[in-house]
Amino acid sequence: MIDLKLLQKDFDSISKKLMRKSVDEKLLEKVKIKFEELKEAKANFETLQAAQNAMSKEFGMLKRAGMVHEIPKLKAKVDENKIRIADALEIQRLRQEELEALAMAIPNIPDEDVPDGEDENDNIEIKKVLTPRKFSFTPKEHWELAEQNGWIDFERGVKLATSRFSVSFGMGARLERALINFMLDFNRQRGFDEVSVPALVNRKALEGTGQLPKFEDDLYKIQDQELFLIPTAEVPVTNLYQDEILSVDELPKRMTAYTSCFRKEAGAAGRDTRGMIRQHQFHKVELVSISTPGESNIIFDDMVTCASDLLKALELPHRLVTLCTGDLGFSAAKTIDLEVWLPGQNTYREISSVSNTRDFQARRAKIRFKNGKKNELVHTLNGSSLAVGRTLVAIMENFQNADGSIDIPKVLHPYLGM
Repeated sequence: MIDLKLLQKDFDSISKKLMRKSVDEKLLEKVKIKFEELKEAKANFETLQAAQNAMSKEFGMLKRAGMVHEIPKLKAKVDENKIRIADALEIQRLRQEELEALAMAIPNIPDEDVPDGEDENDNIEIKKVLTPRKFSFTPKEHWELAEQNGWIDFERGVKLATSRFSVSFGMGARLERALINFMLDFNRQRGFDEVSVPALVNRKALEGTGQLPKFEDDLYKIQDQELFLIPTAEVPVTNLYQDEILSVDELPKRMTAYTSCFRKEAGAAGRDTRGMIRQHQFHKVELVSISTPGESNIIFDDMVTCASDLLKALELPHRLVTLCTGDLGFSAAKTIDLEVWLPGQNTYREISSVSNTRDFQARRAKIRFKNGKKNELVHTLNGSSLAVGRTLVAIMENFQNADGSIDIPKVLHPYLGM
């Protein structure tokens, strides 16, 4: 959640920064009104409390002055004021809740070095890594290769569930498992501790990382329960330390996890509905870090490098791009996407997204660390390492042969008994 004290202290300046993310001006105006209402409620409570303290002192004065007969009148006033104080405190509580409810819909402030822009077309390329292979034939798209080799069956996925589900067979299934194990091993060797987390989380966890309340329509909810299927391992792994105060000696925490992920993709109808690019259920290996504010930039760079080196090990050409403000996620202060080259589509497509959320998620999830005598908010970071389905797509398209057969990257051979 955005720092409300900072927003109130410098409303115009922070609002301008938020407008870079196209935050609704009406929402900010409502927040400004709530600030005033809360300020008024607090002032009213403090006035009543001051009057109560003054009347309490009068009891002793009346006794010393021998005016005991006035005490019942004063007691009646005190009792009446107590009721007013209780009412004022309740109003103050309600105003605070209303303000925080509005604040939950405000995204994170983008870093100063994030470029302005409206959408993905305004993202800035940082660099390309590895040179795409030149084919002596017209490369096929992954769904053709998947069907030809019997790796993925899209029709049976629809039969078992609905559109945008699939079933992997034979080498396709084995390759998915090999990729998961390879990614986890690779990340562990880079200093990320492996964790295994639930695929279901409660509302508080999703609020903590920023998926709720804004993106509820994209989530699969369990009927009659406040439980949701996770959209990414970022949610349970980050929330492992929800409402905790960590020792500075425990930081940074660097974790990696494999999970299945579930998204309705409610706003993505008509985009990439064929094949494996945008599925309702997909496998992903995630990186999550929790750090002190002073370390988060270094860890962010390390996470980007880790994901890029993973793609290099798989011999997959890719590029790094900085997301512009219009393409930046709700919780992110800064994001670098890794886009893998897909020769069948003749374009680069996102395969990993690494974000620094600064203290935005930590404030929502109440994750702090002890810095001397003071408790401070941590910084949280997350990144795909990698989306397994999209990695499989990239392998199929980049390692295809003229006859439609597919070679396997050498680093995966030990995982496949080759």
